Amino acid sequence: MNAALPPLAANPAPTGGTVAATNAAANAAAASFAALVDSLDYLDAASIEQVRKAYRFADAAHLGQLRNSGEPYITHPIAVAALCASWKLDAPALMAALLHDAMEDCGVTKADLIERFGVTVAELVDGLTKLDKLQFHTREENQAESFRKMLLAMARDVRVILIKLADRTHNMRTLADMPRSKWQRIASETLEIYAPIAHRLGLNQTYRELQDLAFRYLHPWRYATLAKAVNKSRNRRGDLIKKVQAEVDAAFSRIGMKVRLAGREKTLYAIYQKMQLKHLSFAQVTDIYGFRVIVPTVTDCYTALGVLHQMYKPVPGKFKDHIAIAKLNGYQSLHTTVVGPANLSIEFQIRTEEMHVVAEAGVAAHWLYKAQNADGTAAERLGTKWLQSLLDIQNETRDAAEFWDHVKVDLFPDAVYVFTPKSQIMALPRGATVVDFAYAIHSNVGDHATAAKINGELVPLRTELSNGDVVEIITAPVSTPNPAWLGFVRTGRARSKIRHYLKTLAQTESEGLGEKLLTQALRAEGLAQLPPLNAETQPIWDKLLRFTGNRTRSELMIDIGLGKRIASIVAKRLVALLAELGHRPDALLMSRERYTAHETLSQGAIMLDGSESASVQYASCCRPVPGDAIVGYLGRGEGLVVHNAHCSVAKRLQDKDSERFIAVDWSDEPARLFETAITVTVTNGKGVLARVASALADAEVDIIHVDMPDEAALETTELRFLIAVRDQAHLEAALRNLRRTPAVLRAVRMTPQG
Repeated sequence: MNAALPPLAANPAPTGGTVAATNAAANAAAASFAALVDSLDYLDAASIEQVRKAYRFADAAHLGQLRNSGEPYITHPIAVAALCASWKLDAPALMAALLHDAMEDCGVTKADLIERFGVTVAELVDGLTKLDKLQFHTREENQAESFRKMLLAMARDVRVILIKLADRTHNMRTLADMPRSKWQRIASETLEIYAPIAHRLGLNQTYRELQDLAFRYLHPWRYATLAKAVNKSRNRRGDLIKKVQAEVDAAFSRIGMKVRLAGREKTLYAIYQKMQLKHLSFAQVTDIYGFRVIVPTVTDCYTALGVLHQMYKPVPGKFKDHIAIAKLNGYQSLHTTVVGPANLSIEFQIRTEEMHVVAEAGVAAHWLYKAQNADGTAAERLGTKWLQSLLDIQNETRDAAEFWDHVKVDLFPDAVYVFTPKSQIMALPRGATVVDFAYAIHSNVGDHATAAKINGELVPLRTELSNGDVVEIITAPVSTPNPAWLGFVRTGRARSKIRHYLKTLAQTESEGLGEKLLTQALRAEGLAQLPPLNAETQPIWDKLLRFTGNRTRSELMIDIGLGKRIASIVAKRLVALLAELGHRPDALLMSRERYTAHETLSQGAIMLDGSESASVQYASCCRPVPGDAIVGYLGRGEGLVVHNAHCSVAKRLQDKDSERFIAVDWSDEPARLFETAITVTVTNGKGVLARVASALADAEVDIIHVDMPDEAALETTELRFLIAVRDQAHLEAALRNLRRTPAVLRAVRMTPQG
């Protein structure tokens, strides 16, 4: 460390009347740490000593800091470590829990922690540290980047999120000490982000507590009203619950099965959610009470189910087997709802002891059962597969807010369970489509998906999956992801894979366009071609990249292709740099290029055939087709936008941004059809639309969209068509065909004029 922290013995003594209070607070902190040590009996002596060493360091680092309650700050890290100890986390995790605020609040560096406690602890603490020191434009951007960092650390080491959830749980327990102005933000964040993460990782006890605490501070009045109603109901139905418990105990005793029966009550937030979603009053929520039946073996679970169904009538449709098909987060139990005494609906959850630990602690149960699962398969089963998928998403997503959007999509707790043709079970979020399934199998399957079969029948790729579907994906090597898929996929993995492919495609094409534009601009400056990248020209390229702020030549070309850099400015700088090496412009080339710079057929014009895909867009305001006079506008970050030369939008842009316009022309052989809009005025009558559509079909025109007003009472009406044609001549032939059709009064192309 740069400056050694004072040892505990050297703490300066307070003066005056605060001595007694400070001593009492210090004693309370020491006592709580003593309680923590008492709960570490699962660790060996050397590990406990390491935890004690971390405590001493944290205590000295937070010296003089107080929480809003007035307690010494160290009480918070101790409480977080105690929660982690209840999950039986190892010594490095407990050390990181004690030190988790040291970097953020005390100026301790990562290097300091590596030196004192090793790389593992330092990495855990660093993963927990927010990014407040960096400058962000908005609070949302800061939050998104902080989550991105935490989630990446969590994907590499699940202990990061376990410590973070313990930290958030203690902060929520003590939220009453915070200013009321912060309640809404912290509670909303907890409900939207941390509670779903806890659920996704199977930490149901933490999940329920975070939901209830967030509800308490988001809606204090509703929380208090519901709490009062539940208390009244508990007192009124207490005898009935005791009666059910006695009857169930007696039934299992008769067959000699050893069971542990535990009562459970629906959380206040769960009751509130049910009332909101189903528009129920409190009196209409019938399944507030339930029991957990803990049995020795899996076979006993099904035997216990039979015993309960013989005692009480089961409610149809309320049985779920989460043992045969576990939930996404590893949760396993049998669920059944029965009608008990006085028509009281009671839910029973039947599980083994190990299932119960997993149900409450989720991914943290990996540490509780580490001895039995040395191969690590339990951790895989308990949701770490989802954590690993975060790394895939991160590799393909540079923007923090976009990354967080992908992750939030995957936090939905509901799931559908479907099968591959080889009967492997796949769990996906509710609402997932065939494309989500394809990407869940493998990114190559998703990228090349062309069609799918569900239960043996061909279906569209956007089809939503249902429980029990058998899904088969049909692929083709030439198939590629479609941008339209982004409109219906539900999983973060699928969304990030599609976006990554489209970005890569756009960048590849933009790089080629950028090279063309820069070459064209250089010709106007008297140089026939771009200088090659070799030992002689490397210094020139390095200087040019420093001038433009790009890291590589490729990145510079992409930026020019996307319109983020103006080719003429870059070309002028490059010519100046080449002049230093003795390269002189060709005066003849310069005069010829500049003479034709504003002519459509300039030698430097970009040739277009429609195959440019993402790097070139055809403006929707004027929809140019081959044969039209056209101009190219380099939009900032949009790539090249092609307008009809007579387009009023293009003319306005030319007036204020003329340096962004470049020469473009049509290729002799366009590679595809082009969209354009026409207006057809017709006399109203039966079958008119069919006759117009038939005339267009005869002209071999594709109809993409029809817009017709609801004007049945009028004599004439105007139909607007979006059609696809080869070129201007094809369009004129289609319009002539329409004008010859009976009932058509007028057929014209829709083009904004200057």
